Amino acid sequence: MSVDSVLSALASPLTLVHAADHTPGWWRSAVIYQVYPRSFRDLNGDGVGDLAGITAELHQLAELDIDAVWLSPFYRSPQRDAGYDVSDYCDVDPLFGTLADFDAMMAEATRLGLRLIVDLVPNHCSDQHTAFQAALAAPADSPERDMFIFRDGLGDAGELPPNNWQSHFGGPAWTRITEPDGTPGQWYLHLFDTSQPDFNWDNDAVHAEFERVLRFWLDRGVSGFRVDVAHALVKAPGLPEWGGRADGNSSHGFPGHEAPMFGQPALHDIYRTWRRILAEYGPDRILCAEANVDPLPRLADWVRPDEMHQAFNFPYLHAGLDVHRMRRVITDSLTALDAVGAPSTWVLSNHDVVRHATRFGYNGPAPRDGDGIGPADAQPYEELGRSRAAAASMFMLGLPGGAYLYQGEELGLPDGIDIPDHQRQDPTFGRTGGERLGRDGCRVPLPWCSGEAHAGFGAGADPWLPQPSSFAGLARDAQAASPSSHLNLYRRMLELRRELSLGQGSLAWLEDWCTDTSLAYLNGTTAVLLNVGPEPLELPAGQVLLRSSGTAEQAEDAHRLSSGETVWLEIYIEDTES
Repeated sequence: MSVDSVLSALASPLTLVHAADHTPGWWRSAVIYQVYPRSFRDLNGDGVGDLAGITAELHQLAELDIDAVWLSPFYRSPQRDAGYDVSDYCDVDPLFGTLADFDAMMAEATRLGLRLIVDLVPNHCSDQHTAFQAALAAPADSPERDMFIFRDGLGDAGELPPNNWQSHFGGPAWTRITEPDGTPGQWYLHLFDTSQPDFNWDNDAVHAEFERVLRFWLDRGVSGFRVDVAHALVKAPGLPEWGGRADGNSSHGFPGHEAPMFGQPALHDIYRTWRRILAEYGPDRILCAEANVDPLPRLADWVRPDEMHQAFNFPYLHAGLDVHRMRRVITDSLTALDAVGAPSTWVLSNHDVVRHATRFGYNGPAPRDGDGIGPADAQPYEELGRSRAAAASMFMLGLPGGAYLYQGEELGLPDGIDIPDHQRQDPTFGRTGGERLGRDGCRVPLPWCSGEAHAGFGAGADPWLPQPSSFAGLARDAQAASPSSHLNLYRRMLELRRELSLGQGSLAWLEDWCTDTSLAYLNGTTAVLLNVGPEPLELPAGQVLLRSSGTAEQAEDAHRLSSGETVWLEIYIEDTES
């Protein structure tokens, strides 16, 4: 149907931003579901999720009508940073199972028509990795040390760090080692925890090692890689100081393109090489960048035709329910990425941020911007947050492009708030002396069965993080039996998204419904309207397909959109060609 015929039917101005896209490539419109293995399902009863638990529940994810599953790290690791400190990139940590368990999971995913994407952590490894242990045992300027970023210290005796960079997790980004002869020695760089030394991507041997890792998992059948901290692998020559001697915090420049630890030009050649390797395995293997790159037009550099297939859209995640900010991010994203022929992605929650059902449970900002929420903080309104989360999810899933879901968001799960200090495990909490609570709250184990121990997460030991008391009532089995549940709303949204081909669709702003308290767009002939204002909003003429607050029949007024609600409706259009 032409834009002109829709315009005539609505009698309202439209601003076209993005035309329908039918370019081949499953990822261009895919819904990808993130599994955080530690917290998904514990089948062996040790209190920690495992690969066998994922395999056992994959059929429930397939019922959501998703396209792929992205797995957070399951590699061998001391688990200082929940697996993002990798000691062996080509093996499964015994905490999660074995390579045979991975192969069984891969086979079950294939049987169910699901693709598997695995996390790749190329910026840093664990200090227990054999390469780093070899570097510690070798002398300065050796090939072993050159795998990492070792430097002599400043000061008369090298007692000061080589520069002023600070870690994302708090404290200096440098740690001094003791040399094999017992004397104080060089310093190594770690943008994260002290147990996570950064690789030296100026060294060809590092490139060769990760190309080997890519092939190892591609040979086992994975459909691609989500690349952790993709913007930080290469550092500026000379490692210049950043922000002044007393500052140096990489997070303060985040995601500033001028920061010497971010967005260096040499990164793009690395990803071009990786893209060529994936292409050897067929056209359907993908790379997705976790790249904090600003402004949005610069993000397009990461998804040019010979680089990444996708990049996470963090500006959208951080836009909240600010309709002006949402519109700007959506417009800028689609415009910038259309210019290089790439799809946009959309995301509201992941393993690093407070769940959106909790973030939206405040009338005003959350007490800790971008960090966990604790029992001493102002508490969110759970029902308000869950209602707004449903509205935000429905608005997002109507957008053209790819969408990422975080495990449990389909249940409307909140963050875990009441985690005792002695049970917190995020390294941020320890390195900041509790000033920052970290990310444990969004990583609490999932509830599966309301009447079972630990809400069905596992029948043995207590979960590695405590579950909120509300989780039993939000368990998957209870929600599956309730037609009006968050889970069944997600099922219907995802079913309709596929039926209506919204992922391959277009986007035009419905200007009469874009106000200071509402935002609306047209995707094909499906209108998507969000109302964040205090008063109901009159709907355009059309057939209501779905409301975030329930079915059309449950609406108090079928012709109005309530506060905090999203609706999808099919616009009535006369067939003028017949």
